[in-house]
Amino acid sequence: MFSSLPTLKRALFTACSLALLSSCIHKKYETPIAKNTQQPDKILFDSAMHDIEHGRYEVARISLQTLMNTYESSEYLAKAKLAIADSWFREGGSNGLGQAEAEYKDFQLFYPQMEESAQAQARICDIHYKQMDKSDRDIIQTLRAETECKDLIIQYPNSKFVPGATQKLREVQESLAAHEFIVGDFYHGRQMNPAAANRLNALVDQYPLYSGAGQALYEAGDSYSKMGPRFRKQAGDMFARLVRDYPLDARVKDATKRLQDMELPVPTPTQAALERAKWEQENFKKLSMTQRTMNYVKSSPDLSHAAHSGPPTMTDPKKTLPASIPVVNAVQADATPNGGAATPTHTDVTASTTTDTSLEKKTADTAAQQPLPTNRDKEIEQMKAKQKKLQAKAAKKNKKKQPDQTAPAPASTTPATTTTAPAASTPSAAAPSSAQQL
Repeated sequence: MFSSLPTLKRALFTACSLALLSSCIHKKYETPIAKNTQQPDKILFDSAMHDIEHGRYEVARISLQTLMNTYESSEYLAKAKLAIADSWFREGGSNGLGQAEAEYKDFQLFYPQMEESAQAQARICDIHYKQMDKSDRDIIQTLRAETECKDLIIQYPNSKFVPGATQKLREVQESLAAHEFIVGDFYHGRQMNPAAANRLNALVDQYPLYSGAGQALYEAGDSYSKMGPRFRKQAGDMFARLVRDYPLDARVKDATKRLQDMELPVPTPTQAALERAKWEQENFKKLSMTQRTMNYVKSSPDLSHAAHSGPPTMTDPKKTLPASIPVVNAVQADATPNGGAATPTHTDVTASTTTDTSLEKKTADTAAQQPLPTNRDKEIEQMKAKQKKLQAKAAKKNKKKQPDQTAPAPASTTPATTTTAPAASTPSAAAPSSAQQL
């Protein structure tokens, strides 16, 4: 082939070939292949994903870290950082989940505008959700899960992870409400009425979707009713709320009867509350025997009764005071057109003089001067009954000893020394002597 070509053409062909070869070699050194193509980092990323899928988490993290340190402009940089956190999440354990949370937080700090930031926040919510203990145990992880799920809903409202986080938040709040109910029921069972009423009332205000809200309202109303006529209105409000907002609860009939006994109106259930209660009953799934048995073994709470509809609470709990604590210097702002002027409301500690002698005023003053209930009313009554019994026993014993004290004392065996008074000082004693002389 080369022999048939002319000498000039052959020389031109050789020169072009050498020029092409020299240009290729020069370009390779000027622009290294590691910075000019995405192929090597993709191979590292795919290899790390394969290792994660097969449980080789340490090997996967080494590959991902190599990718991040070597290819700083790689399009897989963010995905590699998220994959490191996912490897810790899949590895599990207290150490693995702690490392995963730190990596997810770091990812959100570096890439706050990416869609994967919502995924990272959802994983953080899952981390604490998986570590929740039973409702009668430590609730630190439950509180952390509530906070992280709220952050996901607030920070990423349009994310696809919001519906799942909303349901998790309902279940988390079911566990928190159960924890509060255990404490309130403990107080109610021991007739610590102010503490029980305060705890159970605040529970329903904070977690209205709680499955045991009806029982909590009934016990709160029962506690208020045992605190005297001063808290009759609060007791009626608890029973009325139970009938109105939880119409299908098992305690509705008892609450209705209590309202009738108190001669208070029985409210009509709202249509929205009735529809929601029916939907919850129709969509409730009972646990199998195996699941009920495993609930005694596993440490996580039973969330089968958690609500599946309704908005969860997004506000923090309010601080409340039991009725046994007097209210001092309570002020509120009146809704007046000229502005909110602070005026004092009803207080338990008052000092005032009045000349009004009307019957209504006297009745109001008498009710206000009634002593506040305490959490030790039952113990005080028991102590009074015990003291009364001891006093009756002592009186009976003294009554038995009383006849013995009135009986004549037996003659003493020891000689008694008697002193005789002079005759002149006892005229009655001298009279028999004169009669004998006559």
